[in-house]
Amino acid sequence: MTENHVAQPPPAAVSPQTALPVMLEIAEVRRENATAKTLLISLESAEDQPGLILETFTPGQFVMVWVPRMDEKPYALSYLEEGRAGITVHRRGPFSKRLCEMRAGERIGLRGAYGRGFWDVGERAPGASAAIIGGGCGMAVLAPLAERLPEATLVQGARSADGLFFTDRFPGQVIFTDDGSAGRHGLPTEWLVEAVADGAVEAVYTCGPEPMMARVVELCRGAGLPCQASIERYMKCGIGVCGQCDCDGRRVCVEGPVFSGEELARMPSFGRRRRDKTGRQIPVE
Repeated sequence: MTENHVAQPPPAAVSPQTALPVMLEIAEVRRENATAKTLLISLESAEDQPGLILETFTPGQFVMVWVPRMDEKPYALSYLEEGRAGITVHRRGPFSKRLCEMRAGERIGLRGAYGRGFWDVGERAPGASAAIIGGGCGMAVLAPLAERLPEATLVQGARSADGLFFTDRFPGQVIFTDDGSAGRHGLPTEWLVEAVADGAVEAVYTCGPEPMMARVVELCRGAGLPCQASIERYMKCGIGVCGQCDCDGRRVCVEGPVFSGEELARMPSFGRRRRDKTGRQIPVE
């Protein structure tokens, strides 16, 4: 896979026709770390429901999650297994707090999957190596990708040990923490600098804090490496109608959320600015 190939990604996903969320039962709630839980949702009643199409799910796509009488928000699918799908929720505001309080047997609504996920997965030449670099909630986006690329090196960054995701699920991952409480002290981009210098990586996939991803993209473009990054913007509709998730003329919910390094190089807001829920431009943190 060459940089020229990755510079020509597939066209934007065609979103399914708008449909009501499919109401599904939470089968299991699993704690992932000090502030995050995974809701594993039964798909038994989702058959023949036009609002939920997961047969062609690609890692990096997302679903819209509806909590009745409250709101609807986008979440990546962090698990997709026989008969169940999972969303991993980091407790932040009222919506995520409510999700984290839910128990097995309660019901939530899902519609999707939407957006453009990672592409050309597994199509490198034999012996070529890939790296998956994540941080924070970005690990939820990358987890299904890591399962499809078991030979890739998975590198995770967190502020401290109690913020790590999926350590049992992916026991061989390389871990960095800001405070040195687990793995190596420092940032996952330090690993990439070393890997690029050693010629040990030929393709990179990333999701996490945007400044981290901006550095990953910068390093990859400097080395001529193909890179794909899943970015986050405030989404309301999930199907490209409202324009709330606009990033330099691209609707992240449709043209993304995964973009190539070359695409991101032509998006000056990446790593610098985003819109809040009112549409106001604010700095990326």
